[in-house]
Amino acid sequence: MPAERFPLRKQIAYACGMIGWSMMTNIIIVMLPYFYLPPNNAGLKPLIPQLMLFGVLNIMSVIAASGRFVDAIFDPFIASLSDKSTNPNGRRIPFMKWAILPAVVFCCLTFCPLTKTESTHNAIWLTFTLICFFMSVTSYIIPYNALLPEVTETAAEKVKLSSFQQVGFVLGMVIAGLVNNYADLVQHFLKVQSRDSAVQYTIWGLCTFAGLAMLVPVFFIDEKKYSAGKPSHLPLLPAVRATFSNRNFKYYLISDFSFYMALSIISSGLLFFVTVLLGLPESEGGPLLGVMVIISLMFYPLINYLSKKIGKKPIVLFSFGLLSLVFVTIYFLGKFPISPHAQIYFLLIGASFPLAALGILPNAILAEIAQDDAKRTKENREGMFFAVKYLFVKLGQTLGIALFALLTVYGKDPGNDYGLRLNGICGFALCLLAVIFFTRFRERRRA
Repeated sequence: MPAERFPLRKQIAYACGMIGWSMMTNIIIVMLPYFYLPPNNAGLKPLIPQLMLFGVLNIMSVIAASGRFVDAIFDPFIASLSDKSTNPNGRRIPFMKWAILPAVVFCCLTFCPLTKTESTHNAIWLTFTLICFFMSVTSYIIPYNALLPEVTETAAEKVKLSSFQQVGFVLGMVIAGLVNNYADLVQHFLKVQSRDSAVQYTIWGLCTFAGLAMLVPVFFIDEKKYSAGKPSHLPLLPAVRATFSNRNFKYYLISDFSFYMALSIISSGLLFFVTVLLGLPESEGGPLLGVMVIISLMFYPLINYLSKKIGKKPIVLFSFGLLSLVFVTIYFLGKFPISPHAQIYFLLIGASFPLAALGILPNAILAEIAQDDAKRTKENREGMFFAVKYLFVKLGQTLGIALFALLTVYGKDPGNDYGLRLNGICGFALCLLAVIFFTRFRERRRA
């Protein structure tokens, strides 16, 4: 139970932190393949070679996987330190404060290649900066999310704060999705001739803004006032084992992993789907993402209402099923007998409800799992639950980016787009996998 009820203004401050780290992680997801391995109609130069390792993996897949692999190992370590912290200022906020600057710096450096030509030196540099970025941003994300169950008491409060959190996430995602639109303005008003440089200046500016947003909860939330969480006494490995022993958590993890892998395919491929499959200008990618987010926000009150009436599980299952159908349409983009704009709007509107539901409900569900486990075991391991979740989220995102990058080998340009279309089939299969495992989840209805 929180020490004091978490007021609305603090919930908004909490959501601001989500805006910041969402911006940076989505810049990585959306722009990394596009910046380093652009399609031939993007106005950008390839910066790393399309080398194949073991005849199966291309170099971008290996780079993305390397960064996330190190990060995945680092997640439980940070969670354990945070859970066991006896800092007089709280278990979470002190970690968040010191993580912001390195996260901003290494996100900027990720888009500073050593040379502006295709080079393996860029690949090595990119691997280094991604590892450092992911380790830095993890040191913010894990304690940040562990605050959610500690400052809320009822299921309704958890869903409400998770809704604010998700608003922050989608705002960060939209801002990140507009990189090319901002780059157009940079080229026009600052007279920057090079498209590469315009994109870089844009990303550096956005990363600075993201860091300021991440500072808001650090400065405006007094953790000791609103959280009654107690330090855990379990060492790292026993804490990880105890977390994995929770039956409900296992099914939750597999479904969440599948969803984020599928979501990374959409995020990584959006600019490619718009420009290659539909033949629309790249500047339309950001506004289209904005339309999807606005429609998603309209569903938030309905999702909050339905979660109280029928529970969270039926909504999650329906959302996975609907999203699987959305992925099927990606395979056929550009082939329907309607305009390209109508096709992309149909896809985005179809994705709006499931993305809203799957943005709000999983964190609220996990907060309940962590809270129930704390009551049963008398150990407050909220950080470890969220660390393991984000370990799987990051693995899902990594494999999503890697799968997308791998399939580009089979076609990513106008007239040679089969690799892009295959991503739709893969997303469909991942959503069906999520449905199968989440049916095993046992929901306990609560007030």
